[in-house]
Amino acid sequence: MSRAPLQATENLPSQGQSGEKGNPYGPGFPKGAPNNRWTLADFDIGRPLGKGKFGNVYLAREKASKFIVALKVLFKSQLQKAQVEHQLRREIEIQSHLRHQNILRLFGYFYDDSRIYLIMEFAPRGEMYKSLQKQPKQRFDEPRSAKYIRQMADGLRYCHSKKVIHRDIKPENLLLDMKGELKIADFGWSVHAPSSRRATMCGTLDYLPPEMIEGNTHDEKVDLWSLGVLTYEFLVGKPPFEAENNNETYRRITRVDLRFPPHVSEGARDLITQLLRKEPANRISLDKCLEHPWILEHNAPAKK
Repeated sequence: MSRAPLQATENLPSQGQSGEKGNPYGPGFPKGAPNNRWTLADFDIGRPLGKGKFGNVYLAREKASKFIVALKVLFKSQLQKAQVEHQLRREIEIQSHLRHQNILRLFGYFYDDSRIYLIMEFAPRGEMYKSLQKQPKQRFDEPRSAKYIRQMADGLRYCHSKKVIHRDIKPENLLLDMKGELKIADFGWSVHAPSSRRATMCGTLDYLPPEMIEGNTHDEKVDLWSLGVLTYEFLVGKPPFEAENNNETYRRITRVDLRFPPHVSEGARDLITQLLRKEPANRISLDKCLEHPWILEHNAPAKK
């Protein structure tokens, strides 16, 4: 990857009225403007938070502001070998300009000869997937599931308003902050698609919608399907179309072969069924999802 800054200025936070003197990442960060970038020396590095495909994530503290962040360290050689540099550029461009309480912030990035560093919001309670695994029967109860799904729907509605499709919703890509609020993370498969129709097959097998499996073009409604799969997994402890092999999973998805265990309530079944419609146009919208009786039953009314 070249040393040229990974920057798409139209997608970065605005610098306000003060031009170069303004800090695009907010007053908590003394650096971040193009002429005053971070280096590794600006951070105290703490314990590892996790391992990724192309590097590791560490707890870190920005020395000047004492601000706690998660520092994602990616190795250029591994990114180049996997030919995903463009994907990382896109991830940075997209995530750095999203501002929503249920979306993990990307404050900035810097790089040296061998590595790229992403400065991320720290989510102390970690991965949603691990939280799910620790539950009795490895599933959430309905009030907790409904709370998370409301937060997901609100975050995705914001993404879609910015013409961003996430395309890889799953528990492993969701984090929990100190208060236990959900944060959508990992925008590696995301796309900014003002034209809205895409043809790339991506994401995770159990969460793939029928239109991707069948090779048809897709739009932001792929995230509605994934939200249905996620709701089911939260309540049941496994995705709805899980099978012995990939071909059987594909078959079950394209037939929408949906079966509920007895403990799932009628309200939850209704919402999941409305999200998991084969025809994308027939899936319940995010606005209607937020107003669904099952969501309202378990959530205090959202403040306007």
